Amino acid sequence: MKNLEDLKGVGPATAQKLRDAGYVSIEILASASPYEIAENTGLPIELCKSIVEQAKEEINVEIMSAYDIYQTRQSVSRITTGSQKLDELLGGGVETQSLVEFYGKFSSGKSQVGFQLSVNVQLPKNKGGLEGKVIFIDTESTFRPERIVEMAKHKGLDPEEVLRNIFVLKPQSSEEQIIAVEKLEYKLKEDNVKLIVVDSLTSHFRADFIGRGSLSDRQQKLNKHIHTLQRYAEKYNLAVYFTNQVMENPGIMFGDSITPIGGNVLAHAATYRVYVRKSKDDKRIARLVDSPNLPEREVIFRITSAGVTD
Repeated sequence: MKNLEDLKGVGPATAQKLRDAGYVSIEILASASPYEIAENTGLPIELCKSIVEQAKEEINVEIMSAYDIYQTRQSVSRITTGSQKLDELLGGGVETQSLVEFYGKFSSGKSQVGFQLSVNVQLPKNKGGLEGKVIFIDTESTFRPERIVEMAKHKGLDPEEVLRNIFVLKPQSSEEQIIAVEKLEYKLKEDNVKLIVVDSLTSHFRADFIGRGSLSDRQQKLNKHIHTLQRYAEKYNLAVYFTNQVMENPGIMFGDSITPIGGNVLAHAATYRVYVRKSKDDKRIARLVDSPNLPEREVIFRITSAGVTD
């Protein structure tokens, strides 16, 4: 894919104006309105029309038959969560070639599920694992190797080996997070990575883009970021598990007013969307909110010193 500067009529100064306005790639330009670009950048409308047309020409839309997609889906594998009930909720576990989102309040168990998956993916295939490695993107400084050791021992795995197979990234901003993920491909090619955990996906975006005026820019960048993760999931047949923060929605008068951050961008991107909340003692309630092929329902699982279980 070309850079912005490769488009006819786009020099370094024009490219910078486009990037400053959030048009950071050919893909974003191809789906944008020339009038919107002109308004946001101050560039002449005719140049904006030319830029959009050139960008559209660069986009290759792959057409596959349903049978081809069916064949690709035959290579899908699943990672056990450690809880049979939770696995059943997800159709057999956390699926490769998919994005699985867990959202909920603080201490609801989202990170614990991410830790457990980071251990379980290293299990033999006959025990619910994929004998693969993990990339753990820790945006909230919640990663605890001691917890991994505890879970690994319970699964009968060598804790030191398990830790060596988890590669941790700690981006300090949304921009660092985007760049870090875009530079991951070499690692996916070199190592047998079967799981990417992002805990949490939205934390830096929420902190870096404050106020309604920056919402459009945030959503554009978040959209590009999530699509990179989806491409990795499909190209390398791996699973992406990410946690999401929540907020209270004052517009909901009755029932649960908890709403996940990220709006429609994440709502449409996540293959499986699970709302998890705390119950009594070590029990957690998980509700499948969205799935392409599974019904909405709830299950109860536990988080103990041993990890995620029924």
